[in-house]
Amino acid sequence: MVYEQLKLGNQLCFPVYAASRLITREYQPFLDRLGITYPQYLVLMILWEEDGMPVNDIARKLILNTNTITPLLKRMEHQGLVKRKRSGEDERKVIVKLTAKGRELQEEASVIPEKLAGRLAEGELKFDDLVRLKQMLDSMIRSLSK
Repeated sequence: MVYEQLKLGNQLCFPVYAASRLITREYQPFLDRLGITYPQYLVLMILWEEDGMPVNDIARKLILNTNTITPLLKRMEHQGLVKRKRSGEDERKVIVKLTAKGRELQEEASVIPEKLAGRLAEGELKFDDLVRLKQMLDSMIRSLSK
């Protein structure tokens, strides 16, 4: 018996998963030049926007558990990209700050989004399509995060 609802081609999750993997693959050459991974890039983007953020807030923004983000931050600290320090106000909180090296990567990374959007726009998708797609995915994430 074939269940239509179990066919891969009928799933929403698979194209979202596949698109995510393929987009991450497109990022890879840019990130390799910076010496960072995609998850590290995400952390850096958060800190470039607001430096000195608690680990819990970074994890929340990335929709990850703190036990997932802690090893990532530890590796970034060993690379000299960030520093972790206990909060003076609440020692349960660990604050993550960019180092000079972490801040310097921002200028090099600033070209990545435009280059990726250009790559995506080479196909059938146009810039307006990408904006609408992002808005719809943001809405989906909000719905599923409740």
